Amino acid sequence: MRSSAVVSGALAVLLLVLVAVGWPPLLSLDRWVVDALHRSAVAEPGFTRVNRILTDWVWDPWTMRALIAVAVVVLWWRGDRRQALWLAVTSVLAAALQQGLKAAVGRARPSWPDPVDSAQYAAFPSGHALTATVSCGLLLWVLALHWREAWRGWSVLAVAAVVSVLGVGWTRVYLGVHWPSDVVAGWLLGWTCVAVAILTYRRAAPAGKRRTMGEGS
Repeated sequence: MRSSAVVSGALAVLLLVLVAVGWPPLLSLDRWVVDALHRSAVAEPGFTRVNRILTDWVWDPWTMRALIAVAVVVLWWRGDRRQALWLAVTSVLAAALQQGLKAAVGRARPSWPDPVDSAQYAAFPSGHALTATVSCGLLLWVLALHWREAWRGWSVLAVAAVVSVLGVGWTRVYLGVHWPSDVVAGWLLGWTCVAVAILTYRRAAPAGKRRTMGEGS
């Protein structure tokens, strides 16, 4: 967990620097990808409509935050208030990081004469990708702590989480509201937040509980 946090964090910082300085190869790749996908989105209105439903409702950041809120309430009701607060605070801090970076970088979104969707505020990093990664990562870990051994459908939930994280990134680029590097940055930053949060929670846990949380991995 510690090594993955370092690697994902370092890659996120590298990508941030490349975007901030306008590294030509990255910008060219971004442009090539969004141009190709935009042509497809315009030509396939039915598929585009499906992507809009997924990005605006199923994988929307507020949907993800609602899931976190439900988990916080359940944990609080079960008496695990420490974990409930940890989950809530981590989600809020991740959202603050996202908004702060958007304001600092100020990257413009792709623009089109024939847009198939629209979005507000700066592009980097993708809030949809970051929020989905943080929410799914935290929820999976919390569920694993409490119910993994008792629930045989765990693998299905894990697959659904991965599909959600990757799928929302796809929709943002396909709909022409993000550059690919925005989405990759959202994934990297989101995973860094998850890993750091889990490491922090483990470190603060009583010694007897750390073994059940896989400390040292």
